[in-house]
Amino acid sequence: MNVGVPREIKDNEYRVAMTPAGVHTLVEAGHTVLVETQAGASSGIPDERYRVAGAKIVPTHAAAFGEANLVVKVKEPLPEEYDLLRPSQLLFTYLHLAANEDLTRQLVARGVTAIAYETVQASDGALPLLVPMSEVAGRMALQIAAHYLERENGGAGKLLAGVPGVPPGEVVIVGGGVVGANAAQISLGLGAHTTVLDRNLERLRYLDLVLHGNLTTLAANPLHTAEAVARADVVVGAVLVPGARTPRVVTRGMVANMRPGSVVVDVAIDQGGCVETARPTTHSHPTYVVDGVIHYCVTNIPGAVPNTSTVALTNATLPYVLELANRGFEAAVGADSALARGVNVHGGCVTYQPVAEAFGLEYRALAEFLKRKSTPTTA
Repeated sequence: MNVGVPREIKDNEYRVAMTPAGVHTLVEAGHTVLVETQAGASSGIPDERYRVAGAKIVPTHAAAFGEANLVVKVKEPLPEEYDLLRPSQLLFTYLHLAANEDLTRQLVARGVTAIAYETVQASDGALPLLVPMSEVAGRMALQIAAHYLERENGGAGKLLAGVPGVPPGEVVIVGGGVVGANAAQISLGLGAHTTVLDRNLERLRYLDLVLHGNLTTLAANPLHTAEAVARADVVVGAVLVPGARTPRVVTRGMVANMRPGSVVVDVAIDQGGCVETARPTTHSHPTYVVDGVIHYCVTNIPGAVPNTSTVALTNATLPYVLELANRGFEAAVGADSALARGVNVHGGCVTYQPVAEAFGLEYRALAEFLKRKSTPTTA
């Protein structure tokens, strides 16, 4: 199979979807890997390392798409890439379609088979391809917040750790999943008083056992959330509903009650955001202010640390890429239920129900296509 690895073109997206080690594994298995020139440069990976690993370096974006049966990316295709997609082509990347109607309709109209990293889901509910970037984004959220709390960056001029005789900052993390746990770990390490809200009491019990420091856990409900947000110097939005649009659990009224110079980092923004005042931003223009509160809502936070992120992502995605390349689409998703759950669009239809519901589109279960494919015809 021809596997294409294009250069990412999203604003300041420095990651690349495949490391040389991943390329080497695919080439050893008999596949051709087409890497667009300079695709890995911003992650510190020159073309020569890909070439040594066995990749074919192609000169253009169009070539990385056009010659590939399977296109492996980091972020969703942008409008200028839509015409590069073709029927029956496999696209494997972060898609977050429930927050992007235009891309959803484009993938349907073009007959692409689109598999979303974020909805590949094991039978126990784990999201193996979302975890590594959630770990990065959760940890980065606190260093970002600390930066914007500095007075020269428009913040309240507070040190999250405090000093003897001065209390530490207040960090409130809404959501106790992978992003929330990693944000809490860094927050506690900095010395801030950290509050984690979640609806799952078992998750709160777990976090209470494994996290150490100045930690408070609260059952998430509108009153607890409002009270916690009102006293926060930093709010981290870390709510996740796999594959669906994130509910807005922090209202504009709650944000208005925060102190001027406080900071909101909504990590959930790529699924629509869990803060009502959140709207997508970019690394070029990362922040804006609402009611005196700084909002950081970059949709590709891990892109700022591409060397770490690229390696972590390939570690997780490579087994699935290899499965698709070795078996082909139908056999791979037929044998791996986690991968099958990742299929969002196939055969001109939406095959992931939360995405179909988000935009009022027809939903067709992937199993219908696979069954039809395997059913013998009679003359």
